[in-house]
Parts: sequence; C-alpha cells; structure tokens
Amino acid sequence: MKLRSVLTAVALVLGALFAPGFGALSTTTDAHAVTKISHATATSMFRSSGITWSSSGGCSDRNNSTCTSFEQLNLATAQGAQTLKSASGCALNITGGTETGHASGTYSHWNGYKLDFAKYTCVGNYIKNTFTYIGLRGDGAPQWKSGAGNVYADEGNHWDVTFYNCGGC
Repeated sequence: MKLRSVLTAVALVLGALFAPGFGALSTTTDAHAVTKISHATATSMFRSSGITWSSSGGCSDRNNSTCTSFEQLNLATAQGAQTLKSASGCALNITGGTETGHASGTYSHWNGYKLDFAKYTCVGNYIKNTFTYIGLRGDGAPQWKSGAGNVYADEGNHWDVTFYNCGGC
C-alpha cells in the first residue's frame, strides 16, 4: 500500500472520530467553541436580571479562592443563570464562579461552565419539582437534569450547576 493511501485512510478515520456531533467520541455534552465574557459583562447581565452574588472574601479576583469571579465565564452559563431566575421566579445568589479553588475538568468552574448558588427553599423546590432526578454524583451529591441538559447538584450548603447551554434562552 502506498504511503499516500495510508495517510488518506488515517485522515478519514480521524475525521470521522472527531467530527463535532457525529464521531464515535462525541456525546451531547462535548465541549464546543464557547463565547467567554468578562466579569463586568457578567455582573451587568446578572444585575439586569435581579441575580445577586457574594464572596467570602468580598472580592472578584479570579486567582483568589475566597473571591467570586466571573472572568472568562461562558456566555451560555450567564444566560443559563438568567433563564433559571426568570423560569423559577426565585431569588438567586451566586456564591461561586470561575475563581480558582474548585475541582478541575473540562466542564469546570475555571473553564466557565459552572456556577454555585446559595440554597434557598424556593430554588431547591423549583429544581426538584421541575427537573429529572438522575442519581448521585461520584462524590455522593444528588443531581437533577433539566430538559436542556444542564445538571444541578445539591452539594449540601449550595447548588453546583453545570451549564452546557443557556437553558432555552
């Protein structure tokens, strides 16, 4: 077999394996190109929707784990929080964003996919009564999945939410 034929075959196989939304390595939660926003843009979006935020350190430095930062947050994540606020009608207070100190991974806080929300009865009832219970996460946190595919984990003292998309914005 000629080298060119082999290289062409390998290229076709790799193309099929890695094609977005098609290949054997593809799932509904594959990371795709996302739009990142600044802390200022996120806070403006949250403020306009009546969403509050707080940090134990009273700061927004992404490199300080006691701060709550939205620097490099995915636009869809901010929109997902807005969707949760408008759909639930509940008060929302964000206690964790893209700052260091959270677990790593593709769909992590640092990479802009997750926000932590303070636990309020209203939002807890909305999540549990509206979304589908999908079992326990590896660390034991019970999880619910929205129709849009976003995952809400009850971490005891807060909700850890992974926004794969804006939740129908």
